[in-house]
Amino acid sequence: MNITSGKVPKAQKVVIYGVEGIGKSTFASQFPDPLFIDTEDSTLHMDVKRFDKPTSWTMLMQQVEYVKQNKPCKTLVIDTIDWAEEICKIHLMGANNWSTIDAEGYGKKFVALAKEIGRLLNQLSDVVDVGVNVVVTAHAMLRKKEEPDEMGAFDRYELKLEKKTAPIIKEWGDAVLFANYKTTIITDSKTNNKKATGGERMMYTTHRPAWDAKNRWGLPDQLPFDFNQIADYLKAVTEPNHSETLPFDETQQEKTDPEPVTKDEPEQTKETQPEPNFEREPQEISEKIPKGLADLMRMNNVSTEEIMQVIYQGGFMPADTPLENVPENLWEHLATNWDSALNLLKTQIRKF
Repeated sequence: MNITSGKVPKAQKVVIYGVEGIGKSTFASQFPDPLFIDTEDSTLHMDVKRFDKPTSWTMLMQQVEYVKQNKPCKTLVIDTIDWAEEICKIHLMGANNWSTIDAEGYGKKFVALAKEIGRLLNQLSDVVDVGVNVVVTAHAMLRKKEEPDEMGAFDRYELKLEKKTAPIIKEWGDAVLFANYKTTIITDSKTNNKKATGGERMMYTTHRPAWDAKNRWGLPDQLPFDFNQIADYLKAVTEPNHSETLPFDETQQEKTDPEPVTKDEPEQTKETQPEPNFEREPQEISEKIPKGLADLMRMNNVSTEEIMQVIYQGGFMPADTPLENVPENLWEHLATNWDSALNLLKTQIRKF
């Protein structure tokens, strides 16, 4: 048995948020070998690897699962998490027949939203555990902060997310970096008039009353908003140069301690997203099927005929119902409950 000291190499979880147009996507694209889940088409002008834009929450979760299983990159980027949150809201509204996400019922809808975002973060942590960095970007928003002491009320920058969602994302990250323009105020010596000048792009790495930020890398409090400023720090925590191994005398352990008895036990059931099926030939999909469901079908190579068999064998509609007679809300139901639909397809329809 060995005891080690020193830094342990580990992929990192990074949250980058900032004001509109400051270059969050470009900054994220400079992480090692990035692959984007672009939720708002913010990378179309950039030469980067990207998944198809997710049109449903299930599709986004499948993309994350694919990275976990196949490791096609060194960094997974979700750009942006606030648009991903909107996709999650649409998913929850469809699944629960809600017309909106609001505080009705003691905020249970916001609790459900935070729980679902937490499920995404757990999935992203699994990606980190297999050695892939995860970067999530977000827009910033100003929110009035009330303090009970002499500071009173003031504006501060926060993640542009719901109040129950933002804290769990901040806690999840190893680094939360805030990007903004630094403005210098110059006073004219003759007229005593003041004017703003400059506008240098800066990143802030530690918490202040005016913004949220943190890091575990030992970064200075503020730096120019340039990836080269953090590249060495990132490398130090993901690729440490060495570690020291210390001997441990196993004979010091009490020999009377019984050896642990291991036995084969059934593995606990864990909710996972079905993996995309890339082994079959791409399937033709009718243009009459809504885009959200059609995207999931393409990802899993499900044909129009197969999705109709899901409708028939699932008892949703009689077996002779033509595709054009399938109601819109049934298509939405299949997209929202895609895991169940895919399971029915694999167990009762494909049978291979």
